[in-house]
Amino acid sequence: MLRALPPAQLDYRPHAKSRSASQLVQLLVYEEQTGIELCEKGEIYWNEPKGFPTLEAMIADFERCHRAPGERLHKLDDEMWNRKAKLLVSGVPVIEATAGALFWMALFDAVHHRGQLGVYLRPMGGKVPSIYGPSADDPGG
Repeated sequence: MLRALPPAQLDYRPHAKSRSASQLVQLLVYEEQTGIELCEKGEIYWNEPKGFPTLEAMIADFERCHRAPGERLHKLDDEMWNRKAKLLVSGVPVIEATAGALFWMALFDAVHHRGQLGVYLRPMGGKVPSIYGPSADDPGG
């Protein structure tokens, strides 16, 4: 999905209140980073993600961050999965749940934002890749 984004159109947003394509990618990268933090500390200290200089830098960081939580998740036992964990915003706990529940919330949020980014592709001048099967732009294979 990220490689399908037209690099010159990363400021695209369908509405003034919507995040730009660049901000959505930054959010997806940041959510991957918070998974690492959750595994290591049992807490997520949420800060709004910062920018990247280029689309290639975003993709490289996403790929690096995407592998790390998976490696750590494989090492989590039931006790770690079920331990209490927190999501803090500006140092204030906003969600207290099990680590597993926070991982599921993050996964569903990432799925949502990835879908949002997919809707941006055509208006940005990009082509929708075959993600879950063929698209009108990519028959897959």
